[in-house]
Amino acid sequence: MRSFPLTYIVILFLCLFTLSACADSAEESSEEQESLQIAAASNLTLAFKEIAPLFEEETGINITYSFGSTGQLAEQIENGAPFDIFVAANPLFLKELQEKEAIISESTIDFAYGKIGIATATSGGFSITDLEDLLDPSIKKIAIANPAHAPFGTAAEQALKNTGLLERIDEKLVYARNIADTLSYLESGNVEAAIISESLYQEGEVEFQLIDSTLYEPIRQTAAIVTQSEKQKLAASFLSFLEGSIGKDVLKSYGFDIPEEDKANGS
Repeated sequence: MRSFPLTYIVILFLCLFTLSACADSAEESSEEQESLQIAAASNLTLAFKEIAPLFEEETGINITYSFGSTGQLAEQIENGAPFDIFVAANPLFLKELQEKEAIISESTIDFAYGKIGIATATSGGFSITDLEDLLDPSIKKIAIANPAHAPFGTAAEQALKNTGLLERIDEKLVYARNIADTLSYLESGNVEAAIISESLYQEGEVEFQLIDSTLYEPIRQTAAIVTQSEKQKLAASFLSFLEGSIGKDVLKSYGFDIPEEDKANGS
């Protein structure tokens, strides 16, 4: 049997190892190319988690979300956080980033409107039909998102002001970082009531009563591509998906209102 020099065998092994490493590297590069990092307002958590696999099935693009308050996410993007898309619950934060050239203004879409309501624990024994019921002495703590950086907190504050209740229940208010944390305060039993987004309401989890939408300014859900993103074409496909029939149907199922086409196009 013919034998091969040890040097030859070593060289052959190194070549095979290099080819394998290159293949793995190419595969990892491909996977990285077909993924998106999205910073999104926390009220979109449930809807966007449902949208992600639907989008991946249609496009093959994987989605990774970072949910939080709009203001805090905007600050992260301004400081260079590696996101491809920013989805805000208040267009003012997007406008500020546009002025700093951190967002591509031409990519901006208004794709939905959020709504707020009063949530109480199913076992709490409270019967709340409107904001006046928050004056009930048995309701000692009420959670809202921090208006300083959470748009749904701003809407809650506006509704309380416009009904003359803000000062009357001021001592009851507990401020959460974002709208998801606001719901968590209620679920953990730290408060008796919370003002949350309808999009986070799940039947059977809590009792929920919508607040008259004329009591607060429209909560516009706005999205745009981050300037530093190296995957702007992929990002654009996600924004198109949000405005498409599948994205709209999911958003409507979570209580979002969908703007008319002329409003969505900014006319």
